[in-house]
This record gives sequence, structure tokens and C-alpha cells, in this order.
Amino acid sequence: MRDTDGMAALGQQGRPVDEVIAELTDKRSGDVKWSDGKTFGMVYDGGPSVHEVAEQAARLYLHENALNTQAFPSLRQIQSDVVGWTADLLNGDENTAGFLTSGGTESILCGVLAARKRGLAERNITEPEMVLSESAHAAFHKAADNFGLTVHKAPVREDYTANVEAMASMVNDNTVLVVGSAPQYPQGVQDDIPSIAALAKSVGANCHVDACMGGFVLPFAERIGRDVLPWDFRVDGVTTISADIHKLGYAPKGVSVILHNTKESRKYQTFVFDDWLGGFYASPNMQGTRSGLPMACAWAVMQHLGVDGYIDLTQQTLVNADLMRAGIMAVDGVRVLGEGQFHLVAMAAEPDSGIDMFALGDALLERGWYHDRQTPPDNLHSTVSNTNTGVIDQYLVDLSECVATAGTTDDRSTTYATLE
Repeated sequence: MRDTDGMAALGQQGRPVDEVIAELTDKRSGDVKWSDGKTFGMVYDGGPSVHEVAEQAARLYLHENALNTQAFPSLRQIQSDVVGWTADLLNGDENTAGFLTSGGTESILCGVLAARKRGLAERNITEPEMVLSESAHAAFHKAADNFGLTVHKAPVREDYTANVEAMASMVNDNTVLVVGSAPQYPQGVQDDIPSIAALAKSVGANCHVDACMGGFVLPFAERIGRDVLPWDFRVDGVTTISADIHKLGYAPKGVSVILHNTKESRKYQTFVFDDWLGGFYASPNMQGTRSGLPMACAWAVMQHLGVDGYIDLTQQTLVNADLMRAGIMAVDGVRVLGEGQFHLVAMAAEPDSGIDMFALGDALLERGWYHDRQTPPDNLHSTVSNTNTGVIDQYLVDLSECVATAGTTDDRSTTYATLE
């Protein structure tokens, strides 16, 4: 049965549990099979014991609501624990404070909102602006659109890192936020955070470090001896950091952390209101009602893994990514963009090779390999993780074979014209 808008209408009578679950199972048949290791991103697999502890925590907290932690004090403690553990990993101190959010976008929104509100309260800025690199995550532009900030976007250098000199020419008396990434998403390279933080501090602005991708990689990469440039709260001038536990923290979706260098900074993202008939209302982030399930899962996964578990997963992730980068560079016609040294890999066509990267992506997808697609230039993006352990050698065999048969950009233009 369908309603007048063409959408399916809810059945008058309910259906048996087994029948409902069977249909849901069938619906998943066309989704990517992340558990076989052939999906680069989207879901991050910490292994069977991580699955088990997360699933048991999820059952315990399936129905709990973090809107009111007086009713659910365990969620208050869970949030405090996870924020504290993350702050310690990112070299915060006794003044560092924060909240859990639903994901990186919400954490970034909170960071931008806090910068805007601080700029108004402390500097009387009514037309706030932010300065960032063109590699900064799209969520910053979403935040600017939501909260009424003007964005100044600087070009990247040839190595894809933020051009801090170009950013310096864009800051002014209305700048409330300057952004850096550790690492940035598109090519996986790390910005010069000390220079960006110093730039922000020079005009009294916040500095947000987007470590949604790196927050649960860089601390452990440093422990195993990787060369990690300064980026966290050890850098003077860093005000806020976003770090996603549901990425390489290996917790289920969706849970992230927004950290502030001080409790004074944190207050600017908190909304408090009592002038209505419903009584007192307070919200620390974009949501009102918040599921306790992701929070509890993050707590359980972090407790289960500990620092040593994360070191092991990070070591394996970096081995996978290094193998992938080296293998791509050995295939004629394709190259790696930038000199990323962590877990993000962007693969593009060699100049003048004529390879259509999105046709190559289609060919790889036919063999089960899923990548995100980016441009410019056209490239296939991979977030490598422990999920991809044991499959990289086969991936490189398939890549070499698909490159040999991939269409050219001339072929694609003809195909697109036909489709249009």
C-alpha cells in the first residue's frame, strides 16, 4: 500500500518479529560487506572481542536517554570518563573539559559555535569570520552556514598541507576561529598546527584542530615511533579539538569527543534556558535527547582495548596503509596524492595516463572493493584501518588488473553524454 506521495504507508496491522527481522536482513544484501575487509572506510573493525563488548554494552543501554543525567547518572559518569581518557591521550591538563557528541560533524559544529559565542562575549564581534584551508572538512562550511560566519578559504601548498602564509593574509579583527587538521581527510597529510595556533592567538581567536580522523591514531602512532608533528594540547594556542571514537577508536557509530582547553571555553557551546513552562532545559551540544547506547559502547570499547590494544590496532593499520601506498606507487598509471604517513590514502591517475579514476573505481567495486570518490583531481579515497588486515595484497593484484583495463577520460565523456 502506498500513500498519495508515493511513499509506503505503515501497515494497519503489525508483523511478527521474525518476519520483520528477515526483511531487514534482506534489505542489507546490497550494502557493502565491510566485514570482509574490502571497504576502505565507513565502518572500522576492531576484531571479535571489540564486537562482543560493544554489542553487550549496546544491549544494556539501548533505551537510556542522556538528555537527563539526573535520571541516568551512569551516563554522566560514562561521559566524564570517556572525555577524561581522551583528554589524557591528547595531552590535556586538569583544566581540559568537553562533551560527547554524535560524530565529527557535531563536534565541529560545537567548536565553531563556541568560537562564535566567545568572539561576541569577549570581543563584541557581531560579524564573525573563520579562516581555514581548502582541505578543511566540509562540516566547517556547514557550521558557518548554520551559525552565520563568513569563511575565508586559503589554498593548500603543493604537498596539500595548509598554506599558513595565505591564511595569515585573511585574518582580521572579526576572525573568531582559525582551523587546522591533524591529519586532513582528502590526502591524509598533517597541517602545521603550531603555526596555525600562533596565527589564531595573534588575533585573539580560537584555534580548532580537526582530529576526527587522527585523534585515535596519532597518539598511538607517536608511541610506536612514528614521526608525528606537534598537534594536540601541547601546542600553545590550541583551543578545541574534535576526535571521533567511532572511527579509529573502533566504537560503533556514532560517538565523538569535543575537547576544550578550559572549562571557560566549554561553557560557550552549552545552551541553558529556563524561561518556559517546561522548566529548566540545558543541552551541551546540538542534540537534546541523546541515546546512551553509543556513549556506553565507546566506554566499553576503550576500557576493553586500553592503550596497549590501541597501539596494536594502530600498528596494524599503519602496516596496512604503508603496504597499500607502496603497492599503488608500483602500478603504472596511478599515484598517491601527497605524502601521508598515516592511514589515509588518495589515489589518482598519473598525468597524461588518460585513466578514468571513477571508471577504475567502478571496476574495483565489481570485485567488491569500495572507495569514496573525490575531486579535484578525480581520485579514489581510502581510510585504511585494521578492517583491511590480510586483504591488501589481493587488493593490489586486483588494482593492477583493473588499471590495465580501465577506461579513459575520453571514454567517460562519451558515456556521460549518452547518459544525459
